[in-house]
Amino acid sequence: MQHNTKYLIDVNLLYRFIHWHSDEYVHQRDIDSTFQDDKIWDYAKTNNLTIVTKDADFANRILLHTPPPRVIHFKVGNMKLKDFHLFVQNKWDKILIVSNQYKLVNVFVDRIEGID
Repeated sequence: MQHNTKYLIDVNLLYRFIHWHSDEYVHQRDIDSTFQDDKIWDYAKTNNLTIVTKDADFANRILLHTPPPRVIHFKVGNMKLKDFHLFVQNKWDKILIVSNQYKLVNVFVDRIEGID
C-alpha cells in the first residue's frame, strides 16, 4: 500500500487533529492501528515517511539508523488538547525545517532540538 505522504502520525497522537489532515500525512490508524513498532518502522522506511510520535522507542531507534525514516518526537508531557493544538500550530513550520536537516527532532515545550 503506497501513500503520497511525507509523515506517518503514530497511533499515540490524535487521529482527528486538523493540523495533520492533508495528503502529506497518514495516521497509523488508517494503515493498521495494531501495528507494532517494528511494522510501523518498516512501513515508514519503505514509504520514505517521517514518523511523528510521542513514543521514545522510535527516537531511541533512529539514533542507530540512517534515514529513512526520520523521527519527530514530541517530548512535551501531558498537555490539554487545545494547548497541544496551539503548540503544534505555532511550532510546526520550525519543526519541519529542523526535520529536513536532522534525522531526529526532539520537540520540547521550550525548544526544538535536532540530532544527527
